[in-house]
Amino acid sequence: MSRTEDTYINSDRMDVFAEVDPDVKIRAKKMMMWFIIFSIVMLFAGITSAMIVLYGKLIWVSIIPPNILYVSLALIVLSSISYIYALRRVKSGEQKAGVRAIAITLLLGIGFVFTQHIGWKALAHKGMGYSITQTEVGQKSYRWNAIGKISGEYGNDYYIEFHGEKIVKEGDDYYMASDTGRLKPVTADVMSTFNASGALLSVLIYVHIIHLSFGLIYLIVNLIRASRGYFTGTNWASLYAGGMYWHFMGILWIYLFFFLFFIY
Repeated sequence: MSRTEDTYINSDRMDVFAEVDPDVKIRAKKMMMWFIIFSIVMLFAGITSAMIVLYGKLIWVSIIPPNILYVSLALIVLSSISYIYALRRVKSGEQKAGVRAIAITLLLGIGFVFTQHIGWKALAHKGMGYSITQTEVGQKSYRWNAIGKISGEYGNDYYIEFHGEKIVKEGDDYYMASDTGRLKPVTADVMSTFNASGALLSVLIYVHIIHLSFGLIYLIVNLIRASRGYFTGTNWASLYAGGMYWHFMGILWIYLFFFLFFIY
């Protein structure tokens, strides 16, 4: 058996649809991917729905996104562009260009995950995260911060709302904007309220990263396939299916970014 034949056999073992008619293969993979996408949509719809409900009931922190999260937004958009380019090159038979474009997409995806993590760390540093204390028996105790733990410049780095009404800060005290006479400070409530928005923000960021990681794994698989010459001008279903997932995760983050930082 020649080395080339062995390469194709090894590549075929990575694809359960290897012997299926190309048209049937692409339809089957599309159907599977749409099912996965629908499941993820339902998950994130549930989390964002919980956020909408809590926004109307709790004292709510609206945070200004750090610049690094804008970088991550740009990276995920660029990765989708490079993925589209990769698929086009593979379809046209330009295998080396396709391999390079898939590798670039992978690097951009890794960069997105890294900048997302750094972005959350920047927010946590400002008090949006949790605190670690020790119990009487010396064990670590993790507790999500109250709103009073948030640092930064009020109005520029963050602001607080209750029932859709902004809370005004004057000196060390907080007042409802409707309290023009500043007669009833709400400082005690603000300082002690659990920071639900920060908790849900971290959940959405890291749940998205977890799901994106599956896309990264599939990118690595397809990069290996492409480097072994598995994809051809008529055999690109796996790359197409991976692209459906990757573009969806990018669109999902764009939606979450504006939902988290500009809508709620």
